This record gives sequence, structure tokens and C-alpha cells, in this order.
Amino acid sequence: MKRVKYLTDVKKIPFLSSEEKKVASKVSERFVFRTTDYYLNLIDWSNPSDPLRRIAIPFSEELQTWGYIDPSKEHLYTVVPGLEHKYKDTALFLVTDICFGYCRFCFRKRLFMKDHDEKLKDYTAAFDYIKEHSEIINVLLTGGDPMILSTTKLRKIIEQLRKIDHVKNIRIGTKMLAYNPYRVLDDPELVEMLKEFSYKDKKIYIVNDINHPREITDATREATDVLLKAGLILINQTPLLRYINDDPQILSDLFKQLSQMGVPPYYVFINRPVVGNSPFAVPIEEAWLIFEKAKTSLSGLERRPKLVMSHWTGKIEILALTSENIIFKYQRAAKPENDGKVLIFKRNPEALWFDDYTEPIETFSLEENKELLQEA
Repeated sequence: MKRVKYLTDVKKIPFLSSEEKKVASKVSERFVFRTTDYYLNLIDWSNPSDPLRRIAIPFSEELQTWGYIDPSKEHLYTVVPGLEHKYKDTALFLVTDICFGYCRFCFRKRLFMKDHDEKLKDYTAAFDYIKEHSEIINVLLTGGDPMILSTTKLRKIIEQLRKIDHVKNIRIGTKMLAYNPYRVLDDPELVEMLKEFSYKDKKIYIVNDINHPREITDATREATDVLLKAGLILINQTPLLRYINDDPQILSDLFKQLSQMGVPPYYVFINRPVVGNSPFAVPIEEAWLIFEKAKTSLSGLERRPKLVMSHWTGKIEILALTSENIIFKYQRAAKPENDGKVLIFKRNPEALWFDDYTEPIETFSLEENKELLQEA
């Protein structure tokens, strides 16, 4: 058994100079620091620009004035404390506000800041809401990181969801396999519990957040294999982040390694304009070029992910660029009439978010073309 330790005081990281500790400590007063000794050992400390260091260690640029506390306006879709219902068939369940490590680019960092308490202290209202809404067939457990909960506590949540017949798929969003794969390897009870509740017709999905190929270690591969053999379905999503994976070769290597170990890439996200996230932002059109270039060396199995934005109005895919225009499509929409809607805008190379584009020059809506649908 490998005992992984959690660190919450950046001053105690032995690899940092006294000046680096001073800077990191100041940043962590605003944006909390937490990581594992396992992850610290993956960092190349001889390289000040090491991408894994950038993921885990506070740095001064995070204090730049930029962004919003909640650009996705999650509060608009919060139906009871800790439960969001944005899309008709899916509920998002914030079961904890603690993670294995706090990624510096986290889009929900408001949960770890003072004066922002959205932690779910009682699950009763959330379970009651899900029970009363039979249209909810997918529940995403998130936070925070649900896999940091004790096996006993996680079992109680999943067991309650499995008692609700109309809930088919349970998704668990986690960065466990990057920060602490020994959570799987050293807790067979966790694996058995997940196996118990992942039915043939009602699967449990582990939605991983692996951002860089170097986060994939032998321990990660072993833990992945254990989960796959237990009947879990594993997928991966990552934001596209400046100086972390904003390189076609790195992104391509990531997709290949994930696919080879049975964890298909799912979504690649545009960095949300969250306070503190300015140093990670990549313009949308540049991100599309990086993403498409990365896919040129991939097989069909490896090129499945979509490049999207989690905008407050829905999940918007970046479909294509032309010499003058950019084309978007709603993959999911908060308003049903926008589902599948295509929007064409004039290009804006500086745009970092959907709101940076002006009025569309053309749109195509399924709702507005019912006759075509009927013909089809």
C-alpha cells in the first residue's frame, strides 16, 4: 500500500526557493492550494515552465484582473442547494467542495474561496428533486471531486440514486487518476462498490480530467485497468490550456495514450473566463487550429473528442473556420429550441469566449425548419 499525502501549505514544498514560496503563498491566500506528494513527484522542478507545475503550483499571473466568479452562471440552474438542472435529462450534483488537488485553472474555484459556500450539507432535497423529475436519466456527481469521499459516503449517494428507477447513467467527474491513482489500487472496497452499482443496462461512467500525457503513469494505467475490468466506462475530458497542452503534438500524444489504455477522449473545452484564469486562456480560433492539427495524426478511434465551450446558454461546439467566418453549433442547449442550432459569425482572432463575437451573420435552427425535419 502506498500512502499518498495531501499538502495544503505551499511553504512546505521542498522544491521551491524561498522567493517562490513567498509568491505562491500570496496567491494561495486568494486561490487555495492543495495537491498530493504523488503529483509533486511528477513535476520537473528543473523547468520553471513545466506544464504539471503550472497545473498544481500557484503563480503570480493568477492575480491578474480578469474574468468572472461564475461565467457559466451555474446559479441560474441551481434548483436546490448543490443540485443543478440545466439540461432536461441531466442533473449535476455537487457532492463535495474538496478535491485531491486544486488545479490552478479550475472553473469552479469559487467553491474554494472565502464567502462562497455552496457545499451540499444535506442530500435529501437533491434526492427528492431527482425523484420528482422523471425526465432526469443522467446524474453527474461532481464538486469538488466525488472520489475523494470515503467509500462508505460515496456508496450511500450511489445507492440512493440506484433506487430511482428513471436514473439510468451515473457519471463521476474526477481527477483522481492524475492526482492519486492509489485511491483505486489500495481500496478494493471502492472498486467492488462501483462494480456493484454499474449494471449491464445502467452504467457508471468515470469522467476523467487528464490534461497532459505526463499525468499518465504506470500507476494510472494500472488503476485504469482495474476500473475497466470492474465494468466501469471511462472517458476523458480536458480544457485546452496555455503552456500546458496548447501544442498539437502534446494534445495528439494525450489522445493516443488515453485511447490505448481504454479511456476515449470525450470533450476538449475552451478555458472559461473565470477569475484567475487569464494565464491559461487560448483564443477560440487558435484553439480550433491546434485541435484540428492534433487530430491529423490520429486514427478514427483517437479523434472522437469535440472542441466545445460550456457557455451559460449551453454546450457550444466549434465546428469550423473559413477565411472569414467561424461556425458554432449547440451540442446541448438550456433552451430546447436552441438544440442543434448552427451559428455563423465573422471571425475574431482575439475572441476568448462566445460573448466576444457580435451578432451572427447567419443561423440555422432545427426548430425553425420543422418542414425539413418532417421530410427527413
